[in-house]
Amino acid sequence: MKINRTYNITVLTLFPEMFPGSLGHSLAAKARENRVWDLQTVNIRDFADDNYGTVDDVPYGGGPGMILKPEVLGRAFDANIPGKDWDKIVLTPRGKPLTQNRIKKISTKKGLLIVCGRYEGLDERFVQSRSLEEISIGDYILSGGEPAAIVLIDSVVRLLSGTLKETANICEESFENSVLEYPQYTRPLHWEGMTPPEVLLSGDHAAIKKWREEKSLEDTKSRRPELIFNEKNSFNANK
Repeated sequence: MKINRTYNITVLTLFPEMFPGSLGHSLAAKARENRVWDLQTVNIRDFADDNYGTVDDVPYGGGPGMILKPEVLGRAFDANIPGKDWDKIVLTPRGKPLTQNRIKKISTKKGLLIVCGRYEGLDERFVQSRSLEEISIGDYILSGGEPAAIVLIDSVVRLLSGTLKETANICEESFENSVLEYPQYTRPLHWEGMTPPEVLLSGDHAAIKKWREEKSLEDTKSRRPELIFNEKNSFNANK
């Protein structure tokens, strides 16, 4: 397989041993073997300026937990300055929601630098001074940014040229065209008294396509109506 260029990813983390994690298996692992993408981890603690490896301190104004120090983060970042056409992202529950459209745009760049937060967060001055984009993978709290980074990387890698053989199928997945994917069925025909919808067994491709479109819209309206609402608002805003 000929790859035009390798998509490079750098992760700044206190726990580099958490990588590649699940990215070391299946499609992502094969794509990395084929040089579709590459991963470098940087241990933030290596940039501490004392013998104890101190990377955090108490928050100004009081409060629970510890905050990652800006000077340590700054040194780690500056020693691994990304290229001009790279996205620079810090994963935080304070960020904008990660969407499929944003993932598509990230995948078109030359590379990606991710900063993984820990404890109560990062000093805001570091985020601002290095012009980092804040992204959240959902409305819940994790113990750190590393699991979120793996989610982000996996979602980007699968869109890179050379990862998936059947790239045309991506267009039918959930969140493409702002709807959820239609239900799927496979063999056996009979299972626990249930069978797939007859239309899927008909061989009528036009009827199957119509059924899938209707089910996608129906499931989206009942499960994720905000997807349709957001798409309408986006369309109206671009008129």
